[in-house]
Amino acid sequence: MFLPTVPVWAVGATLVIALVVAWLFGSCARWLLRNRAKLGTATSIVISILGSAAGLLLAGWIYPDSRLWSVLTATLALGMSVAGIALYGAVAAHFQRPDRASIAELLVAGESDRVEFKSTARVNLRTGAKDERMEQIVAKTVCAFLNADGGTLLIGVDDAGTPLGLAPDLATLKVPDLDRYELWLRDLLTTGLGQNAAAGVGIDFAELSDADGSPAPVGRLSCRPSPRPVYLRPTRGAAPELWVRSGNSTRQLVVDEAAEYVMHRWPLNLGSSIAAQLRAAVRFSEQH
Repeated sequence: MFLPTVPVWAVGATLVIALVVAWLFGSCARWLLRNRAKLGTATSIVISILGSAAGLLLAGWIYPDSRLWSVLTATLALGMSVAGIALYGAVAAHFQRPDRASIAELLVAGESDRVEFKSTARVNLRTGAKDERMEQIVAKTVCAFLNADGGTLLIGVDDAGTPLGLAPDLATLKVPDLDRYELWLRDLLTTGLGQNAAAGVGIDFAELSDADGSPAPVGRLSCRPSPRPVYLRPTRGAAPELWVRSGNSTRQLVVDEAAEYVMHRWPLNLGSSIAAQLRAAVRFSEQH
């Protein structure tokens, strides 16, 4: 018994068609589940291939004589792809859902590589005057959290975790309320870190009590890990600075350290790496 001869090009074309179909099915599934499951393209393609295979097996079991491109077969393949992605998304969302600690719980836990306390964001408590260095400390800390694994910056708290309130900072505003204070924080981060980086920072407030039992509002800046390097520009026209977390402190990396850190934390994907190598080869050939 001889197996039928299949041209090599036909095998290659089949693989490409299967990949395209899996991408289409995965895209349809992600669109249908856009509010329930957030998956990357590669993950959805793999799950779509497995789901489509399960759908084809089910179609063949129900109707052994069904054709590959029949309505029933295509419907079952797409349906199993959507079901597989929905199931994976639900499981991933369940296990990856973070338990967000309250501000009071963060104060009890104390400072760490993911939590930092600052007494103020505008006023130097030693002089009682507005100090731009305090603003830069806040921007540097947020920059470091974004360039690491994320973190939380609490404003209006001393190093021991005792709430001090935001009265000194609020007194520097024309309208001393938390809404205007949040707006000022947004402007500070946007100016120093850029619009995209600032958008990855959540800001909220909690009403606590200071050592005397008086109301002491505390601000929280929640920073998610950035998908790309975030650079701080302390002043207009200044050179960009890369800040990172080192234990429970914030430090600036020099040029060579910054380049190495960026390469290891945000490596180029395969396509970008190949494109970079090709551009380097072209530039080399033009010079020789």
